[in-house]
Amino acid sequence: MINVDISNVWGECSLNDLLGLEKEVFEAHKMLIERKGPGNDYLGWLDLPSFEATDEMRRIVSAAKRIREHSEVFVVVGIGGSYLGPRAAIELVKGQNHNLRGRDPQIFFAGNNLSTRAWQELCALLEGKDFSINIISKSGTTTEPAIATRALKWMLERKYGADEAKKRIFVTTDPAKGALRQIATEEGYESFVIPPDVGGRYSVLTAVGLLPLAVAGMDITELMFGAAAAKRDLGAFSFENPAWLYAAARNLLYRNGKKLEILCNWEPSARLFGGWWQQLFGESEGKDGKGIFPVTAEFTADLHSLGQMIQQGERNLFETVIRFVPPRKRTMIEMDWKNLDGLNYLEGKSLDFVEEQAFQGTLAAHVDGGVPVILVQADEVCDRTLGELFYFFELSCGISAYMLGVNPFNQPGVEFYKRNMFQLLGKPGYEIKQ
Repeated sequence: MINVDISNVWGECSLNDLLGLEKEVFEAHKMLIERKGPGNDYLGWLDLPSFEATDEMRRIVSAAKRIREHSEVFVVVGIGGSYLGPRAAIELVKGQNHNLRGRDPQIFFAGNNLSTRAWQELCALLEGKDFSINIISKSGTTTEPAIATRALKWMLERKYGADEAKKRIFVTTDPAKGALRQIATEEGYESFVIPPDVGGRYSVLTAVGLLPLAVAGMDITELMFGAAAAKRDLGAFSFENPAWLYAAARNLLYRNGKKLEILCNWEPSARLFGGWWQQLFGESEGKDGKGIFPVTAEFTADLHSLGQMIQQGERNLFETVIRFVPPRKRTMIEMDWKNLDGLNYLEGKSLDFVEEQAFQGTLAAHVDGGVPVILVQADEVCDRTLGELFYFFELSCGISAYMLGVNPFNQPGVEFYKRNMFQLLGKPGYEIKQ
């Protein structure tokens, strides 16, 4: 169960200030649930979590089993939420070094950049390996994944022949329209659905995330169970709802001049989860001249770099810290008879004890230094907890954006760079006018 602790924000605002937002939070939540706010045709993510496996989930599990049997490597092709969601989930639960363990297929990601070096590195990693690919795109025409798809399809056909290659290409796309749906139908690729009413950054609980996670050896039933539990628990229309607390507190701090939010993780494996969160809130709230600028930090590592800025820089920021229950297996600190590093005072103490004291010390220092801190407390890292976190942040983001008065489900700003890029590339229909 997710809990939110806002006891460390009272230096910047008061309980009366928070209670004064109750009507706003209520109306924002109501607009989501009743589908009456802007962008209401993209609210399908609200209903994705389920305590029962769907037919789509059973097909995903079946496909993942076949992929795991005949592939050493699985390449996920996608950008934005199609890249960040699956990668964040796999790294958080399986660890940053999951590809080195050898028990599961290695999971690589492509189509999320235009770097020649990154592409050549991937090609070298695929050399001599049996691999399959998952192409994720609603349209099939987004530049980065479309370029990667062309090249990987050619590599598969050269390696296995056209017929066998088709068995190694899996498509996740719109159920009825778009170039990728047409390609999947004409070529006979096995395909899965991105619901038309679910936008990219809210799509991790669809086949977008579920197929790569299942191939990585994760339990997608447990993941969805966690999300379904969060949906049930976060339905309350009161400040007992953690999503209400988080959305209200961050909006209150924003109105008090806190324009930057730092999501602080104390687990290195959560770095990409921070990237997913950053896209979710940045793309949902950053429009109409409004929005809290989302950034991420990994502690304790970044305490030795960004820590100085956080402690004594401009007081225009606040922190949201995710804390997980410590692992059940403990790691103890041993005695060194020479004690040249002076650490024998830690003999017999566990590593998670030391980490907890570092957290408490950092929390006190930052709050004393004028940085409000919101704590998001979760259970131990596992598939179920991950599902809870995904749904918690998605719901909180929808409520928070409506409180800001923006449409959380569009992203008109990204079209500007695309238009300029297409003009410079000479794409038909985008020619530069002389």
